Amino acid sequence: MNEIKLIIADDHELFRNGLAELLRKHDDIKIVKSVADGSDFMELINDQFEAEIVLLDITMPNMDGFEVLKQLQNLSTTIKPIVISMHSDGNYIAKCAKMGAYGYLLKNTDEAELILAVRTVNKGKKYFSADISEKMINFMSTQSISENVLSNKEMEVLGLISKGLTTKEIAAKLFVSSRTIETHRANILKKLEVKNTAELIKKAVKMNII
Repeated sequence: MNEIKLIIADDHELFRNGLAELLRKHDDIKIVKSVADGSDFMELINDQFEAEIVLLDITMPNMDGFEVLKQLQNLSTTIKPIVISMHSDGNYIAKCAKMGAYGYLLKNTDEAELILAVRTVNKGKKYFSADISEKMINFMSTQSISENVLSNKEMEVLGLISKGLTTKEIAAKLFVSSRTIETHRANILKKLEVKNTAELIKKAVKMNII
């Protein structure tokens, strides 16, 4: 039986140890290294350390998971990253998938799914559970709709609203009437399905359009 050589990269020692205990119960998985941040992990990879999979946290000191994914894309390494994170937001999932993650697991996932993900990814396949895939698809579809629906002028007005400018200030800056800006604002609220400026800013940030 070929062992799956695996690295754990997470800054919480208790979580790393708990993960290691779960994985050690399976004969086909061997933990070859456990590190507390992204820079330590990248040192291993740059030294040609052998492993098939890394279980990668997003929020780590010195170098976070996003930066690790970015650097792995530029290297000729065969190690496959599975992100394991407490963040269930579709934005995080989609970003990781786009940056080359082979899988995405939440930290409250059960042992069976963890092992299934490791074995699936080891075969060169991607692993995103139905729930995770749904969150990612929902985010991506919402994002694409918003980008297509808002006109260039509405995007410009939205950007100025996000900077805290008043209707009068935006009108002066864009050399139009206050009524025109109010119309743009009303259209933006309607298209993004929000009721006020606070909700608008929150949703626009979540959708990565400001």
